[in-house]
Amino acid sequence: MAIKTQIIKIDPALAESDKVKNIARVLQEEGIIAYPTDTFYGLGASCFSKKAIQRIYNLKKREPLKPISIIISDINIVREIAKDIPTLFWKMAGEFWPGPLTLVLRASSALPRDLLGPRDSIGVRQTALAWIGGLLEETGFPITATSANVSGEKEISNPEIIRDSFFGLIDLIVDGGETRGALPSTVVDLTAAKPVILREGVVPRSDLVRYLE
Repeated sequence: MAIKTQIIKIDPALAESDKVKNIARVLQEEGIIAYPTDTFYGLGASCFSKKAIQRIYNLKKREPLKPISIIISDINIVREIAKDIPTLFWKMAGEFWPGPLTLVLRASSALPRDLLGPRDSIGVRQTALAWIGGLLEETGFPITATSANVSGEKEISNPEIIRDSFFGLIDLIVDGGETRGALPSTVVDLTAAKPVILREGVVPRSDLVRYLE
């Protein structure tokens, strides 16, 4: 049965209160949204909802062992969702956040196992977009930040393609216009003794070298 998908148009540079509250309500009711990030469109759901997370895996046809990253509103929330946080995390986040750098940490027991990667890890980032900051403050929890596409296919920056791909399948599409696209966030694993770049994206390796040595 097709889902009645809502569409809300926003200006990503603004935190429009009424719209943000409507979007937050969908997430609080364990719904799934497609939304514009500072790179591509993502699929968002409460990071604590096993039901919504499983729906995302099904939508993306994603292998269960592939983890899903999350977006947070404030760096201090990391203390609630991660453990054994290395000093290097605070240094890198202090320089590159908010921004397109995903840092992989050891997850706390507060997060569903379905969300996690190898060694119970979780990828975390903080975006500079005002509307997402407002949304996360309204929801009171981080949301998933996996790309809005079928696994293995190209990321999507065009809201029209998002509509064609997900209308009738998810609860809400947040249309924020064309996103920056080009490259995804850079992903750095901080769970081992030495940091490792898992994916080079917007933040180039050259900017990270001093942290990798």
